[in-house]
Amino acid sequence: MKHPIHPDEWQARIELAAAYRVFNLLGWTEMIYNHITLRLPDSVTNGQKQFLINPFGLHYIEVTASNLVKIDIQGKILDDSAYPVNPAGFTVHAAIHDSLPDAHCIMHTHTTAGVAVACSAAGLAQNNFYSAQLHDMVAYHDFEGITIHADEAPRLLKNIGNKPAVILRNHGLLAWGQTLPQTFVTLWTLQRACEIQLATLSMGAAVPVAESVAAKCTRDSLQFDAKFGAGRDVFDAMQRLVDKVDDSYKS
Repeated sequence: MKHPIHPDEWQARIELAAAYRVFNLLGWTEMIYNHITLRLPDSVTNGQKQFLINPFGLHYIEVTASNLVKIDIQGKILDDSAYPVNPAGFTVHAAIHDSLPDAHCIMHTHTTAGVAVACSAAGLAQNNFYSAQLHDMVAYHDFEGITIHADEAPRLLKNIGNKPAVILRNHGLLAWGQTLPQTFVTLWTLQRACEIQLATLSMGAAVPVAESVAAKCTRDSLQFDAKFGAGRDVFDAMQRLVDKVDDSYKS
C-alpha cells in the first residue's frame, strides 16, 4: 500500500487488523476463510460506500493494516492491493453494508459451537446467561449453499430485518453493528451462548429462562448500548492482549 492515506482510513485499518488478530487469539479462525469487514467513514469516501476486507489467501495472523483490501459495493478493488477478494465474503457483506445503514461492521464465523447450533432444528435456546441477553435480537436465515449468488441477498436481508445477531442455518454465525467493538460484543455473546448450549446438551435437559426474565436481561445488559461504550472497553482490552503477543498488525 502506498502511503500516506487518510488518517481516518488508517485508524479503521488498524482497528480491523486488530480484530483479525483477536479472532485468532480466541480460536475463531477457519483456515483462510470467513471475514470481518468494516465500512470506511464518509470523511474518507465522500459518501461512497466502501469497505475493508481481508486479503483472500492469508491467515488471520497475517492480516495487517496495510494489506487489508479496500473495495466498493460491487466488489471492485479500490487500492493497489495484489490480493484477490473471496466472492463468498463479498456477496453477503456487500449486501448488508449496502442495505442496512447501521451495518458499519460485519463479522462472520464458522466456530464449532456456532455451526452446531446453526445445524440444530431448534436453533438458539433461551436457557443460559448469554442467550438471555439476546432476547429478540437473533435472526435466522436458511441455508442456500455457498454464499456467492447475488440473488440470495434479498432473502437474507428480509430474514435479518433489524436484528444484529444472525444464525445462518447449517452454516455459522454473523453479527453486524454500528461500530467494530459493538459488533464484536454481539458476536462474542452469541458465541458464548452457543458454547454453553452445546455443553449443557451433553448433560441433558436445560432449565429454560422465562421470556420476561430474558427480556429484562437484554434491557439490563449495557454492553451493546452506545451510551455505555458499546463494547469499546472489551475490545480495547482484547487488543491490548494481542499487542503483548504481536503488534505487527499495525504495519
